[in-house]
Amino acid sequence: KARLRAGKRILELQEELVTAREQLRMQATHDSLTGLFNRAAILEALERDVVRSNREKQPIAVIMADLDHFKEINDGHGHAAGDVVLREIAQRMLASFRAYDIVGRYGGEEFLAVIPGTELARAVELADRLRQNVSAQPVQVDGHGLRIPVSVSIGVAASGMGRNQAVQAALLLHHADEALYAAK
Repeated sequence: KARLRAGKRILELQEELVTAREQLRMQATHDSLTGLFNRAAILEALERDVVRSNREKQPIAVIMADLDHFKEINDGHGHAAGDVVLREIAQRMLASFRAYDIVGRYGGEEFLAVIPGTELARAVELADRLRQNVSAQPVQVDGHGLRIPVSVSIGVAASGMGRNQAVQAALLLHHADEALYAAK
């Protein structure tokens, strides 16, 4: 009986260890506010998908979105309201993409989506759908009756933008960032 109890306890401890490891992995790869991938994880996913895209000779696109006038939201309504807006925008972004597209928080109020198997024209359509989904209705801040209108500026880049060479993640990010800057 003692050996069975000891074996059972070992199995329980092992299960706790696996659970703790998974929680640490989630904390290391996900943004605590939005639940999306964090910057390091989304960039790692981009690198991985670019390698796959080059190997399989398939297109890949990235969409960089920046929440418009976010400083004014924080300054005018407080950081708690800003946090609600960021969480809601993250959910709207997830709802705008396919299940296997990857969405992450790139920085403060910037988000990055990695869209494998997608050429530029289709990525532009997805970006426009995202823009419409985000701005379709104001964000409701609970408990205050406060409704904050939101919009995003978006930059899109895809493989094959004037190049026949293998795509590079840094180049995709650079083109998306330039397009975002132009949109702003």
